[in-house]
Amino acid sequence: MLENLLNAWRSPDLRRKILFTFGILVIFRFIAHVPIPGIDIAALQRLLQSNQLLGFLDIFSGGAFRNLSVASLGVYPYITASIIMQLMSPVIPALANLAKEGELGRHKINQYTHWLTVPLAALQGYGQLVLLQSQGVLTGGGIGLTGPSLLPTLAMVGAITAGTVLLVWMGELITENGIGNGVSMIIFGGIVAGLPQIVGQTFLPGTELFGIIVFMLLGLAIIAAIVFFQEAQRRIPVQYARSVFRGGRMYRQGGATHIPLRVNSAGMIPLIFAASIMIFPGMVASFFLVSDISWVSSIAQAINRLFDTTFVFYWLFYFILVVGFTFFYTVVMFQQQNLPETLQKNGGFIPGIRPGRPTAEYLNTVLFRITWAGAVFLGLIAVTPFLAQILTGVRALQLSSTALLIVVGVALDTMRQLEAQLMMRNYEGFIR
Repeated sequence: MLENLLNAWRSPDLRRKILFTFGILVIFRFIAHVPIPGIDIAALQRLLQSNQLLGFLDIFSGGAFRNLSVASLGVYPYITASIIMQLMSPVIPALANLAKEGELGRHKINQYTHWLTVPLAALQGYGQLVLLQSQGVLTGGGIGLTGPSLLPTLAMVGAITAGTVLLVWMGELITENGIGNGVSMIIFGGIVAGLPQIVGQTFLPGTELFGIIVFMLLGLAIIAAIVFFQEAQRRIPVQYARSVFRGGRMYRQGGATHIPLRVNSAGMIPLIFAASIMIFPGMVASFFLVSDISWVSSIAQAINRLFDTTFVFYWLFYFILVVGFTFFYTVVMFQQQNLPETLQKNGGFIPGIRPGRPTAEYLNTVLFRITWAGAVFLGLIAVTPFLAQILTGVRALQLSSTALLIVVGVALDTMRQLEAQLMMRNYEGFIR
């Protein structure tokens, strides 16, 4: 692999792409350390340790949220807008028609996604500031849309929104001129930048050496499992019947290929959906713990205990939600591809299966069966932090399985792109 990396570095255009990607990531890390004014950093650090939702958002901000920088939202609003557009495409006829128009339609949907990102970033930025104000993180004036608080609030929300738009633009620059998917590389860079802090926590006083070793071995096993399930696929054989003219006569020619149905077609999206749902009730309940009304306070305390991460119910329900969302998202994405109709239009067929509705039923059956493996895998990945703490007894470390899934997925995608670039230059690639 080292030789292949050297071959990639020796190629002038590949070297330029790699350096461009690295340069954009360095600029992103500088932006991640430009804070907005009026922040109590110590109070923010304490809040991140006690609030899982904010820690989850910190992953997608690339670590920028822990400093509450202008890029504190990261690319999360863009990811949210992309998910909304993907889910709404089969529901709204106009979007469904655009999705069928090829490259022009995808460009238009991508433009709508960018437009939707701006109001989502503004709303999430304002909600973030209100939440931080309630937790005593803001040291300046109050947050509000009226009176003397209006101008400072608009300035902070505008800075956060501009930071998100800037990161999305930088990500697209990486996609066009660098290596890998730009938005994914931004998240990847932030997670990798936080690794030294995680490694430093490993050697905190009082942590047992045996627990650390087991913890590291478990992390390596999770990485291997992620690679296996990310690459696993069921190949459905497809044959094509084509008519060609030779010497004034028509001849029938056949071609063979396959449809790769991935075991984990949903990627990390089900984890994001399920985590948002699991964390939201506890976050809302935390606002009513100090209510003057006794029954409101009692209900808030019950909900807070029910959705506590030390409670087994939390992780069991989290597992069920991840499995359910995996099936939901996989089916939605598969229906948008409309493979049976595409095969029929191009003269393709699955051997032994009639075109049309029988082909659709066969593909749905196969997809449903293999998705079980991917869904259970994602469910286990979701509850890995709980299982790791039980097996190792290490409480100081937080094994973020979502972060591992992102890092490994981005690394594999980047390797594939380098593989394609090297194959074009007659080099032996990374993936054998």
